[in-house]
Amino acid sequence: MHKGAFGGVASPVAPHKEDHLTQASPVEDLLRKSGEVAWRSHDGGVVNPYPLLTKSGTNDKMVPIGRKAYKGFMKTQTVKGTNDYLPSETEIRDYLQSVILDTYKNAGFEHISTPILEDAENLDKSDGGDNLNLIFKVLKRGDKLQRALEAGDEKALCDMGLRYDLTLPLCRYFANNRAHLMTPFKAIQIDRVYRAERAQRGRLREFVQCDIDIIGSAAPECEIELILTTARALQKTGIGAFSIRINDRSLLRGALSAVGFSEDVLDSVCITFDKLDKVGITGVCAELEEKGHSKETIERFHAFFGGDAVTLDTVTRLVKDSSAAERLQYIMDAVNTLSRGEVKTEFDISLVRGQGYYTGTVFEVASEEFSGAIGGGGRYDKLIGKFIGEDIPAVGFSIGFERIFSILKEKAGYVIPGGRKKVVVLYDRDSFIAACKRADELRSEYDVTLCARGKKPGKQLSRFAERGYNYFISEDLQKLQDLT
Repeated sequence: MHKGAFGGVASPVAPHKEDHLTQASPVEDLLRKSGEVAWRSHDGGVVNPYPLLTKSGTNDKMVPIGRKAYKGFMKTQTVKGTNDYLPSETEIRDYLQSVILDTYKNAGFEHISTPILEDAENLDKSDGGDNLNLIFKVLKRGDKLQRALEAGDEKALCDMGLRYDLTLPLCRYFANNRAHLMTPFKAIQIDRVYRAERAQRGRLREFVQCDIDIIGSAAPECEIELILTTARALQKTGIGAFSIRINDRSLLRGALSAVGFSEDVLDSVCITFDKLDKVGITGVCAELEEKGHSKETIERFHAFFGGDAVTLDTVTRLVKDSSAAERLQYIMDAVNTLSRGEVKTEFDISLVRGQGYYTGTVFEVASEEFSGAIGGGGRYDKLIGKFIGEDIPAVGFSIGFERIFSILKEKAGYVIPGGRKKVVVLYDRDSFIAACKRADELRSEYDVTLCARGKKPGKQLSRFAERGYNYFISEDLQKLQDLT
């Protein structure tokens, strides 16, 4: 006989054999509201809605009883837009981050760390473009939350949020620690960021960015150094061929002004122009018309940007101030010379970058093996001033780590270059001490794990081979034997 959790005795029943039980109330009503169904036993007691019985009455193989299967287990899947990573995947991720970090450090950048939580007001004022609509916000706690709820003020409900990129945290960090830092300050950040994206392939809600920034200098040599250092890191990861697209926000604004847009609408026009790759020149012009711009201005816009390829020379001839164009030409020529032509840069007037805080140079990395950008950045000379009331020039470059990881993971037979060979030492209980000593001897040259010998060592060793192990040691604890 089976005793329910709420008392009473119920006869063992076959799964879903509901005629043995009758619906109970009122206790069950509480359970029903949570999506479960409770049942009354023969003697009138209420049966636990989660009883599990086997056909034999033992607990070897559990079978749910009642209308619904047991729902008491916690969920095993990750939250949408986040991932678990297997040991083999984590090994690749660790390797990539190590290569990138070592390259950055070798170029004189310094590694820092900031909290994932930022003040909600700072996030809202950060000029992050569409990213401001993707912030994970954190509710106030306790009495503060209660007061906000009573006031009915939706904006007052939250006081913190998860960072959506690493640029705003860096600006706050510099403002807070300026007295302890060198200027120019060369920073490294390799960390997780969060955006409330619609979860899909290539779009995660939690992902890693790898940033380098130079704060305190407006010189174009900063852009050159960032481009070369980022390119060197990408080359070392082995992702294959890539090119770097480059533009300047001030040059684009000058070109838009030259075709007839007024200064007060340039930010709005840039947002529309940023959609050129997705909707084409016809789609951009249609949206500009919807925004109420004059037919004549749109026609001049179409004639210039929708005709032949827009080169740096044609833009230079169009705009009144050519200083931004000259700056870009200097950057591209220097990168070409210093990389001996290995790092390809190309001017692209359509490159805008979505973040509103960019003020000058912007750049993106395009891979031949992955659609879309795998890195990007630009100059943000006004953002730090929002913290300290003084504009400090700054420029940064970020590698899209998750996209790099996806490229390498999908490469058939990818092996981490220069990785140490792996050895598994099988032991019996009476050989454990000797196995430990032998493993320690081998660890200067190999990565070594210990494992108790199973009943089927052949199958056991096959699993280790699948996990990338190269050798094993068994009975004599001396000779390395090949697993491959």
